[in-house]
Amino acid sequence: MVPDVDGVSFVTHDGVRLEGEARLDVAEPRGSAVICHAHPRHGGSKDHPVLWSLRNELSGGHGYLTLLFNFRGTMGSAGSYGGGRDEIRDVEAALGYVRGRAPSAPVLLAGWSFGASVALRAAMRDERPAALALIGLPLRPGDFELPAPPAPEEVRRRRRPAIFVAGSEDVYCPTGELRAYAASAEGQALILDGTDHYLWRREREAAAAIADWSDGALSIDRADP
Repeated sequence: MVPDVDGVSFVTHDGVRLEGEARLDVAEPRGSAVICHAHPRHGGSKDHPVLWSLRNELSGGHGYLTLLFNFRGTMGSAGSYGGGRDEIRDVEAALGYVRGRAPSAPVLLAGWSFGASVALRAAMRDERPAALALIGLPLRPGDFELPAPPAPEEVRRRRRPAIFVAGSEDVYCPTGELRAYAASAEGQALILDGTDHYLWRREREAAAAIADWSDGALSIDRADP
């Protein structure tokens, strides 16, 4: 099947219209994924190799419906930057989009950097994500003004599979802190040696590992045609 990438739009509960790209490479998706981008005030958008690699692996290799979208105030999305708080509504609208298009497919909620922060906090109040994939979660955000991540015990209480991915040189997501956070949350930590917050030259490796983990977390059988 030829990859089917559609430009889409959808509206949040507070009336903000967002733009995105949905990709589906199979007739019936085995799973679906919402993928959230990095900080919009520091160049973040849906158009980045880390996110493209994850989208391509989940769709092309694993048969997922995937949605990349721009947060409010980013590129062609309406509205204005919401400090990482209003963007939770954007994630909720994105989850509604994939559930509407593939209602029986289990949902992976993924994010990178700012997007990982928003995705994790959204998942604390939304039951639709069946698993979480968080890349470069900002445990030390530096000059990025972000709400603190939920306590790992709160993540654990949701009893959802979660994988936490970072480069060994990530200054915003230090390896030791991430391992401790993931352990307390009863999630899995994946550290990629020799790369940083941007997973330089390791994007495809990270994407393949996340997609393989996601199949198990969502109980997806890839043996089906």
